[in-house]
Amino acid sequence: MKIAIASGKGGTGKTTLSTNLAAFMSESGEVVLSDLDVEEPNSGLFIKGELIHQEDKYKMIPEWDKSRCELCGNCQAVCNYNAVLKMGNTIMVFPELCHGCYACSELCPTGSLPMKQKKVGELKSFRADNLSLVESKLIVGEEQAVPLIRQTIDFVNTHFSAHVTKIFDSPPGTACPVIEATKDADLVILVTEPTPFGLHDLRLAVETIRQLEKEFVVVVNRHGIGDDRVDVYCSEENIRVIARIPNDRKIAETYSRGELLYPSMPSVRRAVESIANYIEEFRQETGT
Repeated sequence: MKIAIASGKGGTGKTTLSTNLAAFMSESGEVVLSDLDVEEPNSGLFIKGELIHQEDKYKMIPEWDKSRCELCGNCQAVCNYNAVLKMGNTIMVFPELCHGCYACSELCPTGSLPMKQKKVGELKSFRADNLSLVESKLIVGEEQAVPLIRQTIDFVNTHFSAHVTKIFDSPPGTACPVIEATKDADLVILVTEPTPFGLHDLRLAVETIRQLEKEFVVVVNRHGIGDDRVDVYCSEENIRVIARIPNDRKIAETYSRGELLYPSMPSVRRAVESIANYIEEFRQETGT
């Protein structure tokens, strides 16, 4: 089963929930947690494991071969991202804009744009008893997260059995990285907070996940601050709220020390246990 934990904004508690849920569920079965917030992954701050695998990750970009080029301009015409431009007698390639779709290379009549590897980041895999952590991180200056997210998900699907529970800690927001992180999930858990900002961005996240036609539920973090408008919205939209994590200074203090919450915080344990129970019910109902 694949569970994506997402939200419409950063700082709502995705990583807090992802790490605690993964560790809790690993007490009764094998779990892999994949940190897909590749611009700045931080699940490893809370999950301590042995490094068992590390590899560089690449994307493919075109490289202009001047000797074979007839300057027909077809490469510029077929590129939807303006990554290849014909400027006089020169073909300019902008790697930061390239999505690696191969269109310019495959459709070049003279084969003047062969695809070459460009390093975009690195992937690491850790192991701690029944819990595996897979995280990837973009190199400094690399702008596109989607290719690395896609490769990280492929690594998880290839190296871990279909019977293993897979939890994906998604990037924040509703842009392309989130789409890539959630599009193959069986269940999406949206984390929000009961504030005007939380409600605004929850609406955006709900609209996005509904467009993807994914099953989703909501977890309210920092319950007790703000107002009840998130609860009212979820009730009006028939969205199920499966847990509430209270607003507690001790949670912030424990989190700041890089410690998991549920072993020492009964309120968090109850919330995480409720989420795990819902996941098991969902698994049985859907056969995933």
